[in-house]
Amino acid sequence: MDGVPEPHTGWTFLTNHARVLAAIADNPNVRIRHIAAHCRLTERAVQKIIADLERDGYLSHTREGRTNTYRIDPAKVLRHPAEAGLKVAELLSLLVQAEAGRGPAPSQQLEAARQRMPMDGS
Repeated sequence: MDGVPEPHTGWTFLTNHARVLAAIADNPNVRIRHIAAHCRLTERAVQKIIADLERDGYLSHTREGRTNTYRIDPAKVLRHPAEAGLKVAELLSLLVQAEAGRGPAPSQQLEAARQRMPMDGS
């Protein structure tokens, strides 16, 4: 089937929810099809993940014409007891720092990501 990404086999360190959230943090106006391609998921899977994140208050969106603009709540804490107290913003900053080898210095890249990421409560 054309347009469906090849599934990944084996385990990974990040959940699909974390990958989708990181893609949105990188570009709040990103299209679902681009998230799906980047995360190697189907568009339907991305839609479900976004619905999960919105339902639990991690994410919201506004519709502008045919474009969604997403907002992340940086103060929401992660759900698993092992990450008790760790906020979404802290997770996303770790993911941005991991990309440092691909671009500017970590502090510059983190600041650029923060400027691109409209967040509630800021």
